[in-house]
Amino acid sequence: MPRRPDDELGAHVSTEGGLQHAPARAREIGAACLQLFTKQPSRWAEPVVGADTAAAFADARDRYRVRVAGAHDSYLINLSSPDPALRARSLECFIGELRRCHALGLEFLVTHPGNATDGDRGAGIRRNAEALTRAMREVEGPTRVLLELTAGSGTSVGGSFPDLAAILNEMGHDVRDRAGVCVDTCHAYAAGYDLVEDYDGVWTEFDRVLGWELLWLLHLNDSKHPLGSRKDRHENLGRGTLGPEPFRRIMLDERLRAVPKILETPKGDDPVAADLRNLRFLRTARRRG
Repeated sequence: MPRRPDDELGAHVSTEGGLQHAPARAREIGAACLQLFTKQPSRWAEPVVGADTAAAFADARDRYRVRVAGAHDSYLINLSSPDPALRARSLECFIGELRRCHALGLEFLVTHPGNATDGDRGAGIRRNAEALTRAMREVEGPTRVLLELTAGSGTSVGGSFPDLAAILNEMGHDVRDRAGVCVDTCHAYAAGYDLVEDYDGVWTEFDRVLGWELLWLLHLNDSKHPLGSRKDRHENLGRGTLGPEPFRRIMLDERLRAVPKILETPKGDDPVAADLRNLRFLRTARRRG
C-alpha cells in the first residue's frame, strides 16, 4: 500500500459500500486529499447521513490521515434554470448536498453553476446566486461552496472568470465568505483559457477578475479536445491536448502550492492503477522541476 505523502494531491474516489470507505481508498492511492459523491449523482433521491455513518467516516478519515475531504454535487442540479419546478427541485437537492457535507465535516462542495436554457445568461447568474444564498442560509456549517469553472458549452453559466465573479457578487453578503472557486484545467482550456501558450496570462486574468483568495481547489485533468472547443471530455495527464507542460508548471507554481489538487481523470478498468499513474506524473514533475 502506498505511503501517504505529505502533499496536497488527491482524487475523486468511490464510495461503494458506504461513505465511510472513501478515506481508505484515498490511502490506497497514497493521497491525503479526496473528493466524493455523497449520493448517486444521477438520481434525485436524497439520503440522510446518520450519526453512525458520520462517526465511521470521521474515524476512517483520522485513521488514514485525510487532511482535505470534499464532495461534488449531483449532475441533475440546475440552479440557473428558468423553469421554476426544476429550479425548486434543484434547490432542494442542493440543500440536501449541503446537509450531508456538513454531517460528514467536509471542507468543500463543488457545484456546476448550471444552464440558463432560456438563453439569458444574466438572468441565469442571478437565479444561481439567489438559490445558493437561500441554500447556504438554510444550512449553516463548515463546508465551503465552490463554483466550478465550466467548459462553457451551449447555455451553460460559469464558463468564464467574469461569470463566476458575477455569481459571487450577486450572492448575499452574509454567505459570500463561505464561497469560493474551483478551476478545472480541462474546462478552462475548453473554455478558451490557454494554459499551454499563455499560462501566466491565464492566472493573471484569474487574479484580476476573481483574486487568489477565492481559489480553493483545482481539478487537474487533461483534455480530449482542443483549446476553445467548449467540450468537457477529460483525459489522463500529459496524454491530451494540454500535454505535460501546464501540469509541470502548476506543480512548480508556489502560488498554487497550498491549493488542494484533485484528479478527475479516466479510471479505466483499474481505478487504483490509473490514479497512481496520474499522481506519480504530478509528483515526478514537481521533483524534477
